Parts: sequence; structure tokens; C-alpha cells
Amino acid sequence: MKTKTLASSFRRVGIVGRLNSRSVLLSVQRLTLLLQQLDKEYCVEQCLLEAMPELQCNGKDRDGIGQWADLIIVIGGDGTFLGAARALAQYDVPMVGINRGRLGFLTDIMPQEMEQRVSEVIQGDFKLEQRFLLQAQVIRDGNVVAENCAFNDVVLHSGQSIRMIEFDLNVDGQFVYSQRSDGLIISTPTGSTAYALSAGGPLVHPSMNAMVLVPMCPHSLTNRPLMVSAESELCIKVGYENDLPPHLSFDAQALVELQHGDELIVRKYPHTLNLIHLEGYNYFEICRTKLGWSNRLEVNDGGSEQ
Repeated sequence: MKTKTLASSFRRVGIVGRLNSRSVLLSVQRLTLLLQQLDKEYCVEQCLLEAMPELQCNGKDRDGIGQWADLIIVIGGDGTFLGAARALAQYDVPMVGINRGRLGFLTDIMPQEMEQRVSEVIQGDFKLEQRFLLQAQVIRDGNVVAENCAFNDVVLHSGQSIRMIEFDLNVDGQFVYSQRSDGLIISTPTGSTAYALSAGGPLVHPSMNAMVLVPMCPHSLTNRPLMVSAESELCIKVGYENDLPPHLSFDAQALVELQHGDELIVRKYPHTLNLIHLEGYNYFEICRTKLGWSNRLEVNDGGSEQ
């Protein structure tokens, strides 16, 4: 669907944001005023509305917003966007972020240009990109005891202990290795600029249909990051030799404690996130800006580097 055609369906706008932030509340006020001027219906996440009774508009929880809205605007940092993505991807509603955090890999719009940029999105001047999520299940004695999804990464780690953990990795039923390490990061391309990058993983372009597996401080130096197809199914078996139960986290926001012998199944989540980028969005420029890469070398008229 062309973005102009898609934008014509943006009649109802849901607003999601981070609590306990005055800057977010100020942006919500400005955004609701703009949507009134654009003659759009809007509703605000219920917890935000309770902190801003002066708005006098409809409020819904995240599930309600996902079912109601044609467009969702997230106000906050990447962490806020991650939480919203996990909750709302199942509704297939386009999402765009206003950056009230620090790095802002996922939130394209800066606060000072919010009115102009949101108006452009409403008019159809944007790019739509589909990003996949991960789905993880914890199997214990043949039963699913925990399940969640992640936009950046699923991380198996030793919890608050500094001890190594032991586990086996299988990909599509094929044994890969037994590993002793501080844990394993299973990342989407979106998450390759986050925790996986800090642990020595590669940057993966968002267009790649791949999962990245990054060992955390492995006991063997030959255990290196590994990329597999995003269509693969991973099975991680937690060893019985671990002194303390490992933990599992989703985007560093949701935590599950595992038991010895548990199996962790990770596969692609059945819904993709429809992520809106502004016209002119350039992934490599974002990397240069956010990660502090140097710009291209300037060359003088004689052809030598300055």
C-alpha cells in the first residue's frame, strides 16, 4: 500500500508515552492540540490521561488503543518504544516515535519539530518499514510455563550471580554447541545496535531476515557470534550443572526465572511491527550520528586528504 493511501486512513490516533516525565507530558499537550487542528480523533493511554486530567479526552489501555487506532504515536525514548512495540505489534497498526530519550534509534521525530513532522506523516510523507520481533516460550516438563515477545532481544543470563551458566543450543533440531558463559543474547536486526552490539555482536541491517546469537563472555574464545535465518527455531536447554537458576529477559524489561532442565524455544513472532520513518531516513546516517562514526574525509582540490 502506498503511504499516501495508507495515510488517508489515519482518522484515529492513539498516543502512548512514558510516565513520570514532564517533557513527555508537555509533548502530549502539544500533540493533542495539533491533532485537534488537523481534525483527527485521538485518545491517550489511560495512565497518561490520569496524570493529565486537563486534557478531557478519551483514554484507553494499550490493548484498547491497538484495537481502536489507525496510527499510534509513541512519546519517549527507545525503552518506551520497545515496550509499546511488544504490546501493540499484534494489532498491525503503524507506529511512529517522538524522541524524549537519549539515543533515539527507534524514535525519529525530535520534539522541536514535532508539529511539522507529525503533519507530514498525517499527509503521507513517510516510509513504512516492517520489523520482526522474537517470540520465546519456556517449556518445563512438557508444558509452556512462560511466554513473551521481544523487539530487540531475548537474553539468557545468570541473573544476579557472577557464575557462568551451562546450556545446549540447537537450531532447527540440529545440535550446535554446549556452552559455558555468562549467557546468550538472541537479537533481531533492530536489536543489533543495542545490548548485542555492546557484547561484541555485528551490526545487522534491518532489511536482513536473520537472528543474531551473541555469547556473553564465553569460557571458550572460539565461541563467536552466529547469524541464522529468522525462520529458524532455536531450542536452548538449560543444564542441570548450574548452581543457581538462570534468568531470561525480554528487551531488558520483562524477567523470567528458569529452572534446571527448562527448554527455551525462540522463533519469529507471527506479527511484524509497521514502523514509520520520516522521508529521507537513512539507516547508515543514523548509525553515524548515534554511534559517533566519523564522516567521510574531505578532499582538497589537489586530491589529497586534508
